[in-house]
Amino acid sequence: MGDPLHTPLCEILGIRHPIIQTAMGWIATPEMVAACCNAGAIGFLATATVRPEEVDALICRVEELTDRPFGVNFLMEAPGAELIVDTIIRHEVKVASYHRAPNPEFIKRFKDAGILCVPTCGAVRHAQKAVQLGADFVIVQGGEGGGHTGTVPTSILVPQVVDAIDVPVVAAGGFSDGRGLVAALAFGAAGIAMGTRFLLSAESPMPAETAERYFAATVNDILVTSEVDGMPQRVVVNELVYRLESSNRASLLLKALGSALQYRKLSGASLGELIRSALAMQSSEKMTRSQLLMAANAPILVRKAMIEGDPVGGVLPSGTVAGVIGDRPGCAELIERIVSEAERTLEALAS
Repeated sequence: MGDPLHTPLCEILGIRHPIIQTAMGWIATPEMVAACCNAGAIGFLATATVRPEEVDALICRVEELTDRPFGVNFLMEAPGAELIVDTIIRHEVKVASYHRAPNPEFIKRFKDAGILCVPTCGAVRHAQKAVQLGADFVIVQGGEGGGHTGTVPTSILVPQVVDAIDVPVVAAGGFSDGRGLVAALAFGAAGIAMGTRFLLSAESPMPAETAERYFAATVNDILVTSEVDGMPQRVVVNELVYRLESSNRASLLLKALGSALQYRKLSGASLGELIRSALAMQSSEKMTRSQLLMAANAPILVRKAMIEGDPVGGVLPSGTVAGVIGDRPGCAELIERIVSEAERTLEALAS
C-alpha cells in the first residue's frame, strides 16, 4: 500500500504534505509562506491588501526565503489585477488562487503559462463552474471557515463537491490537527487548507494583544455577522461587533464611507478604478447597493486588529476552530505535529 498522506495534491504541487496555508489579508506574509513551504506544505501569499506594484517585491522576498513551490492569491476584480497577473507569470509562480469574479482571460493566461489555477468555493455549483473555467483543483470551504463563509458544514459540503467534479478537492473550514486531516481524506478530499490555525502561529504578524482575544474565545464566541461589510462573515465576537449589530443603517453606511476613503488611500487606486472594481464585484456576487458601499469595511477593520493591535475596535475574522486552539507554534512545528498525529490516527484505524 502507498502512503495515504501522499495524495494527488502532493503530486500536483510538488509538496510533501497535503496541507495548504491560505492567503489571509495582512497576515500571509513572505515569512509565513516560506516557513510553510520549507516545512513541506505550501503557503499562499496574500496580495489583496497590498498595492499591485508592491507584489513583485513580496514575491522576490518569498523566493529569497525558500526554493519550494508557493502560491499567490489575489482578487481578480480588484484595481491593478492585470499587473498582479503579469507579475505572477513573470516569476513563474507555481499556483494562483482567487475567489469571486473569476476572469476567463486571466485564467487562460495562467494556463498558457503553465501556472496552476485554484479558486476557493463555498457551494457545489461554484466548484462546477470553476472547473469549467479551468481550475486545476478547488479549495472548498464549509460554514465553519473564517471570514466570508456559507452555511453548509464542511462535512456535508466537501463530499458533495468531490462527487460533483473531476479535479482534486481541498477541504477548508474547521481544520487544525492531524485527526482533521484524516477526516478530510475520508470525505474524499486530497488535503486540507487552514487559515485560522496559521493565523495563530509564531510567524503570524498578529500582535499579542489581538492573539489573546482569540485564545480567550470559545466556540460559542465565534459567530457569523453581516454587519461588518454586508456579507455573512464569521468572526470572534467583540465590542465592535456588538456595536455594529446595534447600529442603524445610516450609521453603518457612514462608517463604510470612512473605510472606503481609507482603502482608497491604502490601495493607491483612483476613484474610477475603485468604481469599476466595485461594479465587477456587484455583478459577480449579486450584491445590493448597501453591501457594495460596505465592502471596504472588512479590510480596514481587520487591519485595525491585525496590524494596529486593537482587538476591541477591529474585526477578528476566525474559523470556529479558534475556540479549541490554545498555542502559537511555529509553522514547521505545527505541520510536523499535524502529520505525526495523522499518521498515528491512521495506524490506530488500521489496527
